[in-house]
Amino acid sequence: MLSQQKRIDIAKRIAAEFEDGQIINLGVGIPTLIPDYIEGKDVYLHSENGLLGMGPTPEEEFINMDLISASKKPVTLNTGASIFDSSDSFLMIRGGHVDVAVLGALQVDETGEVANWAVPGQNILGVGGAMDLVSGAKKIIIATLHTSKDDTPKLLEELTYPSSGARKVDMVVTEHAAFEFKEGKMFLREILSDISMEALKDITPANYEVAIEKLINT
Repeated sequence: MLSQQKRIDIAKRIAAEFEDGQIINLGVGIPTLIPDYIEGKDVYLHSENGLLGMGPTPEEEFINMDLISASKKPVTLNTGASIFDSSDSFLMIRGGHVDVAVLGALQVDETGEVANWAVPGQNILGVGGAMDLVSGAKKIIIATLHTSKDDTPKLLEELTYPSSGARKVDMVVTEHAAFEFKEGKMFLREILSDISMEALKDITPANYEVAIEKLINT
């Protein structure tokens, strides 16, 4: 339950970044939680399997597994939503019509380069739309726990997994902090948990500059 609450906290923080009118693609994992935490924002949630206008998760009695996202999660559709071919969905992505892509990550380096499709030595289930979104979305936000299940850091000086593309991400949100990337540099913008600055650095090998107006923890 604690781990799930961390994921929910990340989803809520990222939802606060959205602006009215944006088309937002949601990736696999933590991003699938976001539709339940968009409050008062008039946005259009996009799924690469061919949906635009996804709503919150349906209540159990209304689940219809013929209506799912690209993450194979049951979804609802808001008024005015549309369903179309996945090839049209990728035309939207590749054509630069997606304002924000929220993706999961295996690793992110200190310049904002992301790896999120393959672990060396393990079976590759499929790239999905990760590389298209990395190159095609106007803004990329990464939603990830700060470390992997074995406590291995995910925010590194350099990637050790295959890159998802040369394009850099704009923001990373974990359960502990929010980071932004500008001109190849990483900036700590917010502390999101009760972690100390020293403890955060211990689990973040990536080099970053502190750019917070007010530090709660020291």
